Amino acid sequence: MKEIKAIIRPSKLLEVTEELHEIDGLPGVTVSEIKGFGKSRAKNAADKIVYEMVEFIPRIQLEVVVDDEMVYQVVNVIQKYAHTGNTGDGKIFVSTVDDIVKIRTNERGKEAI
Repeated sequence: MKEIKAIIRPSKLLEVTEELHEIDGLPGVTVSEIKGFGKSRAKNAADKIVYEMVEFIPRIQLEVVVDDEMVYQVVNVIQKYAHTGNTGDGKIFVSTVDDIVKIRTNERGKEAI
């Protein structure tokens, strides 16, 4: 199992999630509003937020846990529909998940996804 975390532009959320929704068997997606900065430290960003003298840029974080076989498809959808070609398009992280426990049923592993 893999966890896919993607940081994308807020303006791309609808497009990305609509396309993810079309993936048969996708267990679900968690969406969070976040803020941060990259290498450029948000200095020239039009959409920056200044908090306590530090400049941040608003972004969306998507999180999904899938079987290994589904990783390529999910990453490709995010890459394709979050892409603008401009600085600040975001990042996609893929990590291994050792175990999952579904709280309601106590199912573990793949059955808990």
